[in-house]
Amino acid sequence: MLGDGIVYLNNAAAGVLPRRTRDVLIALVEGQARAGVLGFAAVEANLWGYRERVGAFIGAQPEDIAFLRNTGDGANTIARGLDWAPGDEIVLCDNEFGANVLPWLALREAGVELRFVRTARERLTPEVLANHLRPRTRLVALSWVSFADGYRHELAPLAAIAHDHGALFCVDAIQGLGAFGLDVRQAGVDALYCGAAKWLLALPGVSFLYVSPPLRERLTVRWRGWRDVADIWNFLDYDQPLAAGSARYEGGTQNFLGIAALDASVLLLASTGTDRISAHVLALTDRLANGLSARGAVLHGLRGPGISSGIVTFSLPGRPPVELGRALARKGFVTTYRATGIRVSPHGYNTVADIDDFLAAL
Repeated sequence: MLGDGIVYLNNAAAGVLPRRTRDVLIALVEGQARAGVLGFAAVEANLWGYRERVGAFIGAQPEDIAFLRNTGDGANTIARGLDWAPGDEIVLCDNEFGANVLPWLALREAGVELRFVRTARERLTPEVLANHLRPRTRLVALSWVSFADGYRHELAPLAAIAHDHGALFCVDAIQGLGAFGLDVRQAGVDALYCGAAKWLLALPGVSFLYVSPPLRERLTVRWRGWRDVADIWNFLDYDQPLAAGSARYEGGTQNFLGIAALDASVLLLASTGTDRISAHVLALTDRLANGLSARGAVLHGLRGPGISSGIVTFSLPGRPPVELGRALARKGFVTTYRATGIRVSPHGYNTVADIDDFLAAL
């Protein structure tokens, strides 16, 4: 339970800032209020260290990491940077959040075709993916965890199938990373993009993009900015080469406040241990799912070893989800509720008591 009687069960919408992250932000804001550019100079000078720690969190090198604004920025960087030809194909699921659809959908203007896996009939397993790949398939774009029902994909086998067919494998990690750990190299991910405001417990308006070294050599920089070059302080050398690593995708001045928040929260998550966090989150959502089923609720989505996540979406027969969600909110339970159901998403700081209190209130 948080302050003011709030039971926060809505990390799939936005996480809660840890105290250490809040303190870092307060210090930076006060520093800029006192001394302008000097207040955030330490963040700017230590960007390599921030890349190093975020990279280590996902099994990547610091030069593989770019700091952007949001998840969609990462997808757009990949979508606009590849050399598409009419008739090329992209495979993705039909229940993706817009950030991982619209950047690819815009490529239709270049003659690129999108092939959607109909998730109401089949989930994207390696066998299903193999059946959807064609000779012109160049890329598979996938959310690690579905925002709607919490289905968690096993990435490594899917990446292997995509690579066997010569396709890139790109992952939107925003609904998984932080509650679960990930090694991008072991998983075979070519590009991963992730906003910081949800399970990573940082601010909105900042994200990171991982681009594998082989993909980086193929990816054209389409949006230019003063900080994408090898020597950013050589202002008048307009023809200098791009930065050697993924910093070339950052463009202009970054969100230093957001990067510092992301760094502080990643350090907390890493020190706690993502294995511990994921075990706790799965125990909570299993308890929730069992309690909901015992009360006659309909669970929207599949659960089981390897596919459960921190998200449980449900509805009660005869009770409109929005009406029910609002009633629970009046009792202090923060969830996401839409006409399709109520989404509950506890994190590592939630407790068994939070789940039991929610079920009792229901």
